[in-house]
Amino acid sequence: MKFDIITIFPDIFKGFVSESLLFKAQKKKLVTIKTHYLRDWTEDRHQAVDGKPYGGGPGLVFRIEPLFKAVQSLSLKFKVKSSKLRKKEKIILFSPRGKKFTNELAKKWSKFDRLILICGRYEGVDERVAQNLVDEEISIVPYVLTGGELPAMVMIDSIARQVPGVLGKAESL
Repeated sequence: MKFDIITIFPDIFKGFVSESLLFKAQKKKLVTIKTHYLRDWTEDRHQAVDGKPYGGGPGLVFRIEPLFKAVQSLSLKFKVKSSKLRKKEKIILFSPRGKKFTNELAKKWSKFDRLILICGRYEGVDERVAQNLVDEEISIVPYVLTGGELPAMVMIDSIARQVPGVLGKAESL
């Protein structure tokens, strides 16, 4: 099981992935957790990932261009023609308006080969990301958080423990 996390704050994950069960699971090669710095997919000298929302409004949103490039470089959906292989990955955007994350989803998604997690910030992301780039919008709580990093950690923890061998005993589930 591989988790690819797209974020503008990759260092937030350092302690999370290098401790406890997740560290052991990675050492056993049961899971792989990799962060990707969204600004690496920008082309301007300021590495801008944000812009004003189309149509106006307060705050900033992540632009579609760097998110599209990041997902395109990571996802099998852009590299492999086999729909069977593409079904083994899911692209997820964290959003307060998303579907509620549940233990049933954790069980289901633990069977995937890869989850690509997009951690939004600011006022969110360009609406075209939600409409055209991701498979699911997910929320872990009924309130707004500063970004998608905390939901990503919660989801990774919940899903990884479902992977056979991660927990010492299957009864611990």
